Amino acid sequence: MNRIIKKIAVLGSGVMGSRIACHFANIGIEVLLLDIVPKEPNPAESAKGLTTESPLVRNRIVNDALTAAVNSNPSPLYKKSFQSRIKTGNFDDNLKDLGSYDWILEAVVENLAIKQSLYEKVEEVRAKGSIISTNTSGIPMNLLCQGRSEDFKTNFCGTHFFNPPRYLKLLEIIPGPDTKPELIKFVTQYGEKFLGKDTVICKDTPAFIANRVGIYSIMEILHSVEKLGLTVEEVDKLTGPIIGRPKSATFRTGDVVGLDTLVNVANNLSAGLKNDERKDVFLLPGFLKTMGENKWLGDKTGQGFYKKTKNANGETEILSLDLKTLEYKPQGRAKFATLDSTKTIDDVKKRFKILVAGQDKAGEFYRNTFGSLFAYVSNRIPEIADELFRIDAAMIAGFGWEHGPFEIWDAIGVKNALPIIESTGNKVAPWINEMLEAGVETFYKTKSGIKNYYDIPSKSYKPIPGRESFIILEDLKPGKVVWGNADCSIIDLGDGILNCEFHSKMNTLGSGVVAGINMAIEMAEKNYKGLVIGNQGTNFSVGANLAMLLMYAVDQEWDEINLMIHTFQNTMMRARYSSIPVIVAPHGLTLGGGCELSLHADRVVAAAETYTGLVEFGVGLIPAGGGTKEMTLRFSENYEEGDVLLNSLRNTFLTVGQAKVSTSAHEAFDLGFYRRGDVIVVNKNNQIAEAKRVALAMADAGYTMPQQRKDIRVLGKQGLGIIYVGAASMQAGKYISEHDKLISEKLGYIMCGGDLSQPSLVSEQYLLNLEREAFLSLCGEKKTLERIKHMLDTGKPLRN
Repeated sequence: MNRIIKKIAVLGSGVMGSRIACHFANIGIEVLLLDIVPKEPNPAESAKGLTTESPLVRNRIVNDALTAAVNSNPSPLYKKSFQSRIKTGNFDDNLKDLGSYDWILEAVVENLAIKQSLYEKVEEVRAKGSIISTNTSGIPMNLLCQGRSEDFKTNFCGTHFFNPPRYLKLLEIIPGPDTKPELIKFVTQYGEKFLGKDTVICKDTPAFIANRVGIYSIMEILHSVEKLGLTVEEVDKLTGPIIGRPKSATFRTGDVVGLDTLVNVANNLSAGLKNDERKDVFLLPGFLKTMGENKWLGDKTGQGFYKKTKNANGETEILSLDLKTLEYKPQGRAKFATLDSTKTIDDVKKRFKILVAGQDKAGEFYRNTFGSLFAYVSNRIPEIADELFRIDAAMIAGFGWEHGPFEIWDAIGVKNALPIIESTGNKVAPWINEMLEAGVETFYKTKSGIKNYYDIPSKSYKPIPGRESFIILEDLKPGKVVWGNADCSIIDLGDGILNCEFHSKMNTLGSGVVAGINMAIEMAEKNYKGLVIGNQGTNFSVGANLAMLLMYAVDQEWDEINLMIHTFQNTMMRARYSSIPVIVAPHGLTLGGGCELSLHADRVVAAAETYTGLVEFGVGLIPAGGGTKEMTLRFSENYEEGDVLLNSLRNTFLTVGQAKVSTSAHEAFDLGFYRRGDVIVVNKNNQIAEAKRVALAMADAGYTMPQQRKDIRVLGKQGLGIIYVGAASMQAGKYISEHDKLISEKLGYIMCGGDLSQPSLVSEQYLLNLEREAFLSLCGEKKTLERIKHMLDTGKPLRN
């Protein structure tokens, strides 16, 4: 049957249900969100004479939950206006409406009896063949669908989203005992294509895959803390970005998620696992038990492993918990020789061998935690998954690890890790030794640009399924790199399309990347059809290399700065005015120069999770890589006379002057960074393939190089007066500093085309020259240098 999902009903509006509803609304689906009817009016409702028969009262729980979700930060919606796609109701009045819904997703409290009771009512009204799924995090499928009809059972499965559903990519799919294989195939593909998820098919075992392995890893770390006498801040240093994990690491993550959640899952696993050789790891260490008893549950109770307080000077201070005394103390500095030895290594994979070889407490910690983790995951096959890549995929998408356990094991060396595992007192599964005895020494191998995994039953390598339609640059690069330097690689994507990939630190746009972009355009114009500029790092680009700029500014090397800006401007214009289509594929942080590159693309193919903006104001500068010019050009294209025109100028000016950053690619359209014809891709894995498709389509349609614009309408003194008066009043009211006023005036000067006596038409080059002059003058300001240094030191803007 050709399934089409037009409408989905989400049953339960708690933290997960309301946010799942929002994510379906993000992709354009009509959503019905239901919850229970309150037992009685609250005092405010009673004061208005409302009763439980009043619609406002009956839908209060669901409406309050949805409002709280929409107003939460980060937002579960790509745009707040998408909330209009969600209709609310309650179980008593609206269950009867479920017959017209294609998918019914249950997300009520984790209680088997409550879920079964709700299913009984749903069965009476749902359409035959409609999907019914549960967001349970651990209740077995066979128990949930007991007593249900054949049609219910065959169309029933688990769809376990991770919180927050918009941002965490994992969607675990759990078949029930009677689920139709074609339903699992459909839900899996739907999750990947439409919801942007990494879908992982799991077996119906306690906590499925991600929480089973993830909670094991956390509990092993907690027990290692007791053994090795490590502090909270030391563990977070050891388990954060240094090993490719989120910055919140272990203890900070525990505070954010809530220690009660961790304790509940650990206790459930400890009680529910019968044949797990390491079930003792899920027993709570003493300090965690005490914290639970004291209600030190993290952010939700104001204290957990960390506690925010005020010091004697009234300044905010974050204390850390001493796990021995259970008293809060000022944070200490975490420093290890082993970590110092990896400072020059940017590739996380290359750090693992060094980390486990460390001879200090850090090295011992890594050997203990990685060794036990490797043994544990090897013994979970085939219990929780038949294929090892599913465990890696679940940990990467669900817990934010850059590399799954088998990938880390590969980085250390499968054979090399065996003594480490033995030193922890653990044993690997027999298939590991059988694999090594057969001469197979890696879990993964890339063949012809396709990543393969070691398949245990067949004792051979097989392609990872589901990646056929994706272009994964890391898999493709061997044999396909046609040019490269330390910061950039040009990759042949096939079919006449090149890809320019950045791999500088944080993908900053330094001289190496700029050289790569120019080379890619030159090569594409000679021998190819088009160019994609995209990478698959954490972020597309955080912008220019500020460290280099600061060095030149401090040394007053104005000619070098002028050359740097001139070269960057020329590169942006080269991207815009070439004989082949140039497609830019931004994702994640796309700031400053990264945003400017997008502004000059023939088309943008953006990941939905793209956070883009011209942020130069934050370091005391103006966008000078064509960003100010391009925003002025776009304002000019919407030129209208009168007040509308001045309002449009004001809005465009504030977008740049307030360094606004979109919270999604959808919002980037509203800010003017993207335009009609630009594309949004929900699944980032599909982004490069889609960008390639767009480039080919433009080339095959007969791409013609555009001509530089000389018809950009600017307002001259008419606009300048408004901007100067506005900046002066803001500064007089102490809303902005004197330096902010200076930058505002220089930005306004460019956007108005200088102090022209009347509205005029100017060229792109005219505006680029104004950009460069303003940028250079600001580089000579002491306040600007202070802002740049502060940003480099802290990663945060300074207002001076």
